[in-house]
Amino acid sequence: MLKTFFSQLSVFASGGAGLFVLVLCCALFFFLGAVFARLALLASLSKIIAEERSDAVKKSRAVLGGLAGEQVAPFMPGFPCNPADARFVGKPVDFVAFSGAADGDEIKEILLIEVKSGEASLSKRERQIKACVESGLVRFVEYRIN
Repeated sequence: MLKTFFSQLSVFASGGAGLFVLVLCCALFFFLGAVFARLALLASLSKIIAEERSDAVKKSRAVLGGLAGEQVAPFMPGFPCNPADARFVGKPVDFVAFSGAADGDEIKEILLIEVKSGEASLSKRERQIKACVESGLVRFVEYRIN
């Protein structure tokens, strides 16, 4: 069947007008193919963009929830010290707490507190700080300005 089609097409195209129509048809098919390919690309890009935006919104909500959680953590059950003893630092740890200071008592211990929510884990820097504290690599330095 294709052989017949191409033989008739070659007979038709042997004249000058036939060749023009053949070239015009080829150009039209090329143009339509390019248009459909572009539409398919735009459709797939739209889907990818929608998925990326959704992922970005989820991550943003998690970050904002974590930041809000850091601020209210001292007032939640199970916080390791009196909220009045804790001082918000933010980076590289969330709080430094001086247990007993708010009551005017003797300071019993100093805590470095990192607040996490959900499935969050310690960052590389936070793990390094934890290792220094656990190894006893902590000191008090008095710095005087003259």
